[in-house]
Amino acid sequence: MKTWSLLLLSLFTVSIFAADNKVQHVDPDGAAKLLEKGGITIVDVRTKDEFSEGHLKGAVNIDILEPNFEQQLGKLDKNQPVLVHCQAGGRSTRSLATFEKLGFSKIIHLDGGYGSWVESGKPVVKP
Repeated sequence: MKTWSLLLLSLFTVSIFAADNKVQHVDPDGAAKLLEKGGITIVDVRTKDEFSEGHLKGAVNIDILEPNFEQQLGKLDKNQPVLVHCQAGGRSTRSLATFEKLGFSKIIHLDGGYGSWVESGKPVVKP
């Protein structure tokens, strides 16, 4: 019985994400190709300390842990595609619902986050 419950929960979770047409998931290579085309706002939802240690060129830092996170996101152009990431993907995945709630038209999630970007040898801005 326990196995069936887990299987149903897994299928339900997959169907929720499959039905989500607003979010595009990309790996570092896919993100780099999209960024080359331009016209994308990069939103880094890590802490200020993490951001200051290194970040993607042109990224805007809006910390998901700050109480005014939603308010800060609301200041961005919702018609502009956004590439969102954190360090490994957990916090940015949690942030997707807020982007959707605020009505962003095109949301792109960097799967694996900043860590996967660095690991794949992509360029970063460091102090």
